[in-house]
Amino acid sequence: MEFSKKLSVIVPVYNMNHDGNLNFCLDSLVNQTVKDMEIIAVNDASTDDSLDVLYEYEKNFPELFKVITYSENKKQGGAKNEGLKVASGEWIGFIDSDDWVSRDYYEKLIKKGEETGADIVGCDYNIVSSHTYVRGNHVSSINFDQVGELTKERMSNLFRSFGSMVIKIYKHEIIKENNLGFPEGIFYEDNCAARVWAPYFKHFEYINEDNYYYLQHDTSTVHTITEQRCLDRISAMNIMVDELTKRGLYDEYKDEIEDVYTQLGFRITLFSYMLGCKEKKFSFVYYMKRDFKKNFPDFMKNKYYSIPDKEEEKMMNLCMKSSLIFYIYYSFLWIYRNHKAGK
Repeated sequence: MEFSKKLSVIVPVYNMNHDGNLNFCLDSLVNQTVKDMEIIAVNDASTDDSLDVLYEYEKNFPELFKVITYSENKKQGGAKNEGLKVASGEWIGFIDSDDWVSRDYYEKLIKKGEETGADIVGCDYNIVSSHTYVRGNHVSSINFDQVGELTKERMSNLFRSFGSMVIKIYKHEIIKENNLGFPEGIFYEDNCAARVWAPYFKHFEYINEDNYYYLQHDTSTVHTITEQRCLDRISAMNIMVDELTKRGLYDEYKDEIEDVYTQLGFRITLFSYMLGCKEKKFSFVYYMKRDFKKNFPDFMKNKYYSIPDKEEEKMMNLCMKSSLIFYIYYSFLWIYRNHKAGK
């Protein structure tokens, strides 16, 4: 399989032309030390003037920059799929349009991949609150038990703790040969795609540097909790199960699938909803529990089952026994703690 570029970077863009976010991201890409690359910016039906910004970059960097646009919002998964359709790079990278990377970010990842024969390469990231190249809070995203030739044990670790998809690059031939993509129309598409993609890679490598800059702000997906977004995470988990079943991979990764669903589809979703959703409803908590127990009634027997926070573990046990008692108890606990904190 031949590719005309060394690297394709896909940038989903939706209403990002404010506070200089989009320009700062794109400037970090057009100034990469990798020259044999293409930037595929996908306008996901923006209603602001993000598309005008993208066309300006395409005009100024015609050999480097490519714009795709359409009128129906497909969320990031749909935008990434559109980018993959036209990508011509040997390696594929993704970046959120309000984040940015160091000038040699992709060069270092590709070099590591070529030196080791890896088909997936990742690094750490740092969290900042403004446009800067001064590193913020370092976040280690890699479990060292994942690194190297992906034995069964290492693959299990990668599957369960994949981390963010934007801090990695991927061999394009693996994506094409196995028809890999993203669920569309929902948030948390990476939660699903990462697990569907993982089994097809053979060698994972890692650079111990935080060259990806994650801009933390109040409108980030992870900080905006609504009932619909919680539903999206559950949908992402159900799509993951269906896709891995269709691909004949479910039985091989049953324990890992159950663990990921337990942690992302239920535990994190449940406590995010109770802590962050402004209009909580018992009916939704009941729905979450019923959906989860239907899929994985014996999840506590899973060899990977572990809840790091003992209070959360106690709360989960309570919810399994009675979602109503859990809902009442947690609601009063939330009110009490807010009152005590003076909120």
